Amino acid sequence: MKNIRNFSIIAHIDHGKSTLSDRLIQSSKIISDRDFKDQILDTMDIERERGITIKSQTVCLPYTAKDGKSYHLNLIDTPGHVDFTYEVSRALASCEGALLLIDASQGVEAQTLANLYLALEHDLEIIPVINKIDLPSADIERVKGQIEEDLGLDPETAILASAKEGLGIEDIMEAIVELLPPPTGDADAPLQALIFDSHYDAFRGTIVHFRIKQGTIRPGDRIRFMSNDATYKVEEVGVFQIVRVPQKELSAGEVGYMIAGIKTVSDTRCGDTITHHRQPCDKPLPGFKEAKPVVFSSIYPVASDGYEDLTVAMEKLKLNDASLIYEKDSSAALGFGFRCGFLGLLHLEVVQERLEREYDLSLILTAPSVRYRLVMNDGEELVIDNPALYPDPTTIEYAMEPYIKATIIVPDRYMGAVMKLCLERRGINKNYQYLTNDRLEMIFELPLAEVIYDFYDKLKSITQGYGSFDYDLIEYRRTDLVKLDFLINGERVDALSMLIHRDNAVARARVACSKLKDEIPRQMFKIAIQGAIGGNIISRSTVSAFRKDVTAKCYGGDITRKRKLLEKQKKGKKRMKMVGQVMLPQSAFLAVLKTDSE
Repeated sequence: MKNIRNFSIIAHIDHGKSTLSDRLIQSSKIISDRDFKDQILDTMDIERERGITIKSQTVCLPYTAKDGKSYHLNLIDTPGHVDFTYEVSRALASCEGALLLIDASQGVEAQTLANLYLALEHDLEIIPVINKIDLPSADIERVKGQIEEDLGLDPETAILASAKEGLGIEDIMEAIVELLPPPTGDADAPLQALIFDSHYDAFRGTIVHFRIKQGTIRPGDRIRFMSNDATYKVEEVGVFQIVRVPQKELSAGEVGYMIAGIKTVSDTRCGDTITHHRQPCDKPLPGFKEAKPVVFSSIYPVASDGYEDLTVAMEKLKLNDASLIYEKDSSAALGFGFRCGFLGLLHLEVVQERLEREYDLSLILTAPSVRYRLVMNDGEELVIDNPALYPDPTTIEYAMEPYIKATIIVPDRYMGAVMKLCLERRGINKNYQYLTNDRLEMIFELPLAEVIYDFYDKLKSITQGYGSFDYDLIEYRRTDLVKLDFLINGERVDALSMLIHRDNAVARARVACSKLKDEIPRQMFKIAIQGAIGGNIISRSTVSAFRKDVTAKCYGGDITRKRKLLEKQKKGKKRMKMVGQVMLPQSAFLAVLKTDSE
């Protein structure tokens, strides 16, 4: 066991985690140059296209140190985006140490700090690595100063590297072997293993990724999951070396996978403990904090007969993504679907894209909302995240919405622009301090509902990409909440409704009405699109009708003939309007989600 090291790579977005993993994998020669491709651990198409990591991936690297000893290094690559912090915390629970990557030109950013605190919570040994030293804009001395001041780590221990050019890879390998502690645990004790991930294989069932804390596991063993007492017989255990490599056994301190013919996907839960059926361990491992969803949206199939396929797809996706939470839902306009909870808007986009690609579904999503608490006149408290469940406003004493503490790190020249953005979003400026002579840490308290739409994109654009943002939920506060409905041709469309702060309602309704006007195809009659709060119409736009020139055949003669024909046409249009159905295209639902003229 003293020749095993379990470590992960943590950093802010785009500081080079996946590229460094690529170099470490290449230097260990577990894959031939011919089969190698960039971002080798990012297996999903969507990860490769967007150039981001979404799922943590594991790989076991053999390494021979300078003193001639051979080691097994278990690397767990992690995502950097704030929506996937949950993946990072799971990865860290199965490690003893972490490489903290810092970009030599960007320096320490918000997620660098957030991930450092996550690692310190797990008592991990941390090795700072300054990456991208080959960039012309790299300023190594400045970054070393930030490591000391912002992170409280010793800047002299920082390793200089360029993952792209392959510089400093040998030093990183040596540092992992020398500075990180080996795992502890007794291979002869009763089995105790922590599930930190799993994925579904159509041929082998559920493949469980786990880290063994105590004991040994071999094919043929009967094991038990402690959360639900399901028992299985192990068919295969092994390690990941890009492909699955079966082993005779795995013992304490190792990270690997297990196949045990698990058909019901809901049986494997991240954070569950695996033990032997005959001689179980005393108590389960502490597991993970439940991921708390912050953004809610409903997903419906475009065709109502797609509901069965959507149910199966959601079950399988839930296995690959433990932070996705969903329940059944139905709507008058869209039929049956699911109400889902997400960790943020990027998470929502990723889930939608994965459902559409991997399971070949066509979906409609409703406007995302957050969870509100309503205190009723009789003192009862309701929690709602769906505008359809909003009760009669006269029965509500007051409403409360979630607030977040947002930490924004920016160069000080953008201070005014960031201040303006946050105050527009009903933010409260709590504090700001200089981290170094030109970098500010600004702390705001913001309503979460104002952040989930496009706050992150706006922040990136006003700070030219230098602003970084991290947030934590703090508490619920009183708010003036209203339900904004949209009426098409006088009929309410429940899938377009949204809960919104009263001050923003009029502006939001106007934008949405003009968006809908562009998206709804013209009919033979006029279509009124209205935004309403209760019975009050607060905005309107009209899709004008096609006009058939019924007077074309009247040449000359009396004007009354023309008038008679136009009156007749008017009556026909009126009748049509009574029975006419307006079909909303898929793009109309998406148009309402976009806030400004993107």
